[in-house]
Amino acid sequence: MPDLRKRLFLICLFNIIVLNTNLFSQEVPQSVSNTGIYEFLDELANDQIITINSAVKPYSRLFISLRLKEAEEKKDQLNPRQQKELDFYLTDFGKELNDERHKGATAQWFNGEKAQRRNGATVQRRMDLFYYRDSLFSLTINPILGGEIFTNSSGKATYLRNGAEARGYIKNWGFYASLRDNHEKPLLGLPQYLTQRVNGLIKGSTDWSEMQGGITYSWKWGNAGLVKDNLQWGNNYNGANIFGGNNPSFVQLRLHISPVKWFDFNYFHGWLNSMVVDSTKSYWVTNSYGTNYREVYHSKFIAANMFTFTPFKNLNVSAGNSIVYDNETANPAYLIPLFFYKSVDHSLTSGIDNMNSQMFFDISSRQIRNLHLYATWFIDELSVSRFTNKNAWNFFSYKAGFRLTDLPVTNLSFTTEFTYTYPLAFQHYVPTLTFQNQGYNLGYYLKDNSREWYVALDYRPVRTLDVNLFFLDAIRGPDYTELGVNRVGNPPLVTVQWHNTSYGLKASYQVINDLYTWFSFASGNIRGDARWSPEYFFGRKNTLNFGVTFGF
Repeated sequence: MPDLRKRLFLICLFNIIVLNTNLFSQEVPQSVSNTGIYEFLDELANDQIITINSAVKPYSRLFISLRLKEAEEKKDQLNPRQQKELDFYLTDFGKELNDERHKGATAQWFNGEKAQRRNGATVQRRMDLFYYRDSLFSLTINPILGGEIFTNSSGKATYLRNGAEARGYIKNWGFYASLRDNHEKPLLGLPQYLTQRVNGLIKGSTDWSEMQGGITYSWKWGNAGLVKDNLQWGNNYNGANIFGGNNPSFVQLRLHISPVKWFDFNYFHGWLNSMVVDSTKSYWVTNSYGTNYREVYHSKFIAANMFTFTPFKNLNVSAGNSIVYDNETANPAYLIPLFFYKSVDHSLTSGIDNMNSQMFFDISSRQIRNLHLYATWFIDELSVSRFTNKNAWNFFSYKAGFRLTDLPVTNLSFTTEFTYTYPLAFQHYVPTLTFQNQGYNLGYYLKDNSREWYVALDYRPVRTLDVNLFFLDAIRGPDYTELGVNRVGNPPLVTVQWHNTSYGLKASYQVINDLYTWFSFASGNIRGDARWSPEYFFGRKNTLNFGVTFGF
């Protein structure tokens, strides 16, 4: 009888959750690689048309849809180019809006012309390879196809990708999947390179595949999911310095809640790849192919949270912490979203070496219209005594910048950003506790002991066309992890071991939804330690780049 009652309870609970919840509370994340929509939302927020928490990405498609709907209600405040861009994105993200109505339920192949009703107005839906929706279920399938060509004095470099992506909803459940085969020659995004270019772990060749996706459940004021995806934490316009997102995706449990307008909370627990062989679990295998050594990696995990408060409209103050740990299995203590993990770690590892913990803060102000001010502080290791010791430094990374939009010219924005990282931030002396996944740094792309200035002008004269003029000066000092020196007392940037000075022009245009084409010219001078840059870009190089991609 107890087992029967338990089964009946689970059945009832399933029915309550799955069959009796709000149909339209559905969440699927939108890839941060779709830069156009993220830039447009940022622009609308800077103009005080909408409000966003830009410290944590990716946004969900539902969140993006609601922000676009909010902007549509203030359409008279947008300039002509913004109005056209709003209509353009609503043809895609309007599919997530609750007020969309469908008559009938027919599967549609290569059809984006069917008119829909939203707020009494007739709108068009974007073209998809396959689209279906009824009162219970929806499904969208699209191809992924793209590539780019580089050419400079080193010759030609190419990158191609192909695959497919799908997403759908069933009641309050969301699901998505994306499979991409990548082909790059020569390799431009290896773990040791100081670049924002993303590769996967290469299996001894120039081809690799990447699988992303997951399943989510949503309710009125939050959502949770099991996903394999990338994320980006920290306000920025040229690389985040909390979680940069320039690493292969990893499996994670995510939680996002926003019960009131002035509070937003994000958490994830992830399963990382340590790339460190566990000799106690590795073994020899003999079969018809011969005798081989079967290597098994040490387990590695990460947990992180971010609390965002909005004390005044358009001012977001965020604080959070994370920990990388290497237990045999996931520790339940780090599955509790609200904890300060360093304190938990001190009790769990009392008397022995601790795990690798971090803290971070982010502040973003859009209180002055057309001006976005922001700053981020990443703390890898903090000792108060080092503040008064001129020969000791804490392990910090900080970023500060601003973007000014529409002043003095409509559709023009000016951005400047400064990032400074002290030695040994993002580093760790225990191989299984590094702030990495598959050897790729999870934080800032320049890693530790570095400094960067970034300045840019962006002009958007017509819908989804962005003309970007940029200047970048980045340096990195000695890698103290290679020198075998003491952990404390390493002066920042005492010498410059790597230096990149680049400027250039890039124009990108979104022809139809998710179909991007771009052209760029960059003049760069990368000198110093040749290991930290692809040989293809090293030295004085004037590089032309052309690319086209559909899907992400």
